[in-house]
Amino acid sequence: MAGRYRLTVREGPRVERVAFATLPEALDELAARVSDLAARVRRPTVDIKTRQFAPDQQVAARAQLAEGGRVLSRALGGVDVRGDGSTLAYTGGVRREGVEARRSETSVQALRRALET
Repeated sequence: MAGRYRLTVREGPRVERVAFATLPEALDELAARVSDLAARVRRPTVDIKTRQFAPDQQVAARAQLAEGGRVLSRALGGVDVRGDGSTLAYTGGVRREGVEARRSETSVQALRRALET
């Protein structure tokens, strides 16, 4: 049986999709994946002659949640893992809106708060 929520994790050329029946289950898995990625993913500064991109300006990995099936799905939001290991939560899909973490809140907790309210 296909899950109602789909987690897509992209790291470089690798893409992995996992389905879940409930949003809390999907968010728990997203939290575990983001924690792992943030601990190990690092990118060097990229120099393209006219401009440099520091590690904190690069998205090294992304974990994104969608609701529905593969054909008709609605992007809910996700977390970008930057090249320096920092994270940034957002809601939406094509039109992303950043979710600001409150004091002592992680990006994943901020995303959970935004999606569960």
